[in-house]
Amino acid sequence: MAGAKPKQIHPRRVIIDPITRIEGHMKVEVELQGDKVINAWSSGTLFRGMEIILRGRDPRDATQITQRICGVCPIDHAVASATALEDAFGIRPPTNGRIMRNLTLGAHWLYDHILHFYHLAALDFVKGPDVPPFIPRYDGKGVYKLDPKTNEKAVKSYLRALEVKTIAQEMVAMVGGRAPHCHGIVVGGQTQLLTPDAVPGFLWRLEEVKAFIDNEYLPTVYAIAKVYPECFKTGVGCKNVLSYGVFPLNDERTEFLFKPGVYTNGQDKPLDPEKIVEDVKYSWYADNTSGLKPMTGKTEVQLGKPSAYTYIKAPRYAGLPHEVGPLARMWVTNPVLSKHANRFLGVSEDKPVRFRDLGDKAFSTLGRHIARAEETWCVANILAEWVKQLDFKAPHYLKVDVPEKGEGMGLSEAARGALGHFIVIQNHKIANYQCVVPTTWNASPRDDKGQLGPIEQALLGTPVPNPENPVEVVRIVRSFDPCLACAVHLLRTNKNIVIR
Repeated sequence: MAGAKPKQIHPRRVIIDPITRIEGHMKVEVELQGDKVINAWSSGTLFRGMEIILRGRDPRDATQITQRICGVCPIDHAVASATALEDAFGIRPPTNGRIMRNLTLGAHWLYDHILHFYHLAALDFVKGPDVPPFIPRYDGKGVYKLDPKTNEKAVKSYLRALEVKTIAQEMVAMVGGRAPHCHGIVVGGQTQLLTPDAVPGFLWRLEEVKAFIDNEYLPTVYAIAKVYPECFKTGVGCKNVLSYGVFPLNDERTEFLFKPGVYTNGQDKPLDPEKIVEDVKYSWYADNTSGLKPMTGKTEVQLGKPSAYTYIKAPRYAGLPHEVGPLARMWVTNPVLSKHANRFLGVSEDKPVRFRDLGDKAFSTLGRHIARAEETWCVANILAEWVKQLDFKAPHYLKVDVPEKGEGMGLSEAARGALGHFIVIQNHKIANYQCVVPTTWNASPRDDKGQLGPIEQALLGTPVPNPENPVEVVRIVRSFDPCLACAVHLLRTNKNIVIR
């Protein structure tokens, strides 16, 4: 009819709360125009206040208390905390202490990466039998695309991974004194040294894990990559990445296995921690704490803020959101990859392939999984070399006294990404303690300028043809390995119906 107005299509909202198969409590809300995501909100729905618990305590307590932030990645917090304390105390651990920490953290990463891929993320692509824990699941046409033989092999790898990650945890206990929460990592070094008679046990376990990574983990990731090419076009994100550097290769902490650095707006730049601030306009924290650097940061809850939708702050580097994690580390360091990458890219196996050879594929849902798998391979291949560097007659720990005052910054990396601990000591006690964890970066809300966080940006443009089956949304979220969790429900606000 002449002069008729075009039909308006009102946006629909899908709410997934909480996201399953992650650590912790997280809600994701997306707004759809047609079948595409046009807006997104990432919410952390649990407040714990670990930093408040630390105030007034002996600084040496921090390495143990902060490990309780997470049962999946406690070693990462122990390393970051000890590094912050040593910075405040003005000391560095002896060579054996540095190597033992690398061994403890490295063994832990083998466990953590295998756990994440198989038991948290793989079931977005691999269809298990119709029994728990493989059900309930998102299902339907085009969700599962592996051929039956490859899929069956991947399910067997899922079950084998349960055993392999246990072997990796045994390695952690051998060098850290205990797992999952280890007692060996303390300010001044490590209280336990791997003894000569324990070396063979550590190394044979390492060989078991390495064989699994090379023969099952990497092949499974690349098999998925071949049949889900669309997942190299989703989950792109902000394409700014940040790495603090991890696994120091010398006592001066000037060389690392994975280098510190940032990649911002297409340019590589050196890391400058002074450019980090946290905004809270859209977080349930007092507005007067926004824009503070972590060392002077405050944890002051302010419920009822009309603009807020999360307990996660919004860290920004040089005023911009940055993704952290295996993708960030691998992009900044650009190491040589396994021969599986050569086959995937169609490059001769006698030619070294580096991570950036993936190009734009790296910044994607599957790019993150490839980064994590290849990083696991890199770490597994250096642990034996570090064992050889141990001097069984040299010290591995320095006994130190708590200073009356001091400030310390512990920049390290968790398996999930850049991890910073910041401490202020006054009168021999903790006056302030702040943690900026990987998911604070990745799952952050909008900042004071309205810029979306990395996960929020990664969700934009995502196709969701069936709002009752938003599998691509959770694929993207899980590719970041967020540390937040449990049962799923969706809300279709246009009909006000809750689907459980």
